[in-house]
Amino acid sequence: MATSTGTGWAQLRQQARSLETQTEGLFHTYAQYASMTKLPPQPSEEEQRIEGQLRDLLEKRENLISQLSRLLDSEASLTSSALKQNNLSRHREVLHDHRRELQRLKASISESRDRANLLSNVRSDIDAYRSNNPEAEAEYMLQERGHLDSSHNVIDGVLSQAYAINENFSFQRETLASINRRIVGAATSIPGVNSLIGKIGAKRRRDGIILGAFIGFCFLMLLLFR
Repeated sequence: MATSTGTGWAQLRQQARSLETQTEGLFHTYAQYASMTKLPPQPSEEEQRIEGQLRDLLEKRENLISQLSRLLDSEASLTSSALKQNNLSRHREVLHDHRRELQRLKASISESRDRANLLSNVRSDIDAYRSNNPEAEAEYMLQERGHLDSSHNVIDGVLSQAYAINENFSFQRETLASINRRIVGAATSIPGVNSLIGKIGAKRRRDGIILGAFIGFCFLMLLLFR
């Protein structure tokens, strides 16, 4: 009886692992719909088929886990039962994760499809309004053209002011340079100014030499009488 139970457990576990692998493969295909930028307004036959296969696999795995649980309840060996209990818990966790993943992907696909349908409806409404109200569209275009012209006029006014300010600065620079040249020319044309400036410079140099010599003498005396 124990051998028969062990054989049944091994077969059911093998089936459970195989169904888990199939589920993960279908998830990889089903997830591509969630990443599509342009979904069709209604689910395609392929999308519905994959979703149905996923639900069938999850249901089959639920039944297998129930069978494994019943076999485990009839197990007599405590050591073997503890190991099998861990395996059973692992299958349940994977099944729970896959159920949540299916719900997440389905919600993501539904949200993307609703958003795409909303944009499509808005475009359709705009196109229908334009086709039914050509005069309103023409008036709207004229208003937009007026806004653009007004913006261009404002930009032209700002540029004109900038150019005027730049020309004013250039004129002021030329005026200051002319005044500076006149002052220099007037100073050099006065008799004796250059000579006076030279004497002042010579006196400053002489005073500097005398001051430097005095400081050097004081420093030398400080070193000698230290």
